[in-house]
Amino acid sequence: MTFKLRESVFTAETDYGIALLDEDHDQYWTLNPSAALALRKLLDGGTEADAARTLTEEYSVDLDTAHRDVRELVGGLHAAGLAEESPAEPSAPSVRQVRRRQAHDRWPHLRGRHQGKKSR
Repeated sequence: MTFKLRESVFTAETDYGIALLDEDHDQYWTLNPSAALALRKLLDGGTEADAARTLTEEYSVDLDTAHRDVRELVGGLHAAGLAEESPAEPSAPSVRQVRRRQAHDRWPHLRGRHQGKKSR
């Protein structure tokens, strides 16, 4: 199965990572750069193991911690109702990943959830 965001959830690149915009519930979440990197890998059709390996290549983090972080990210996205599993191939375009090696800070899983204003 392939990981994907719900149809009404959109991503927006930010200077600090990715914002997830949920049009159905008029809310958004922010992900820091390491969570954004893992999410991009998953949306490009990678597995959780692929996303964890990508984190270890980009950040100073061991594989066990990276696996745990990716599982927590995926679980948090599912719990928030933002993600679903799909048997179909993903249609998301590939994202160029900038190579960098820096300290891995654990992302605040789905913190920054904000209630938007409803349009009338």
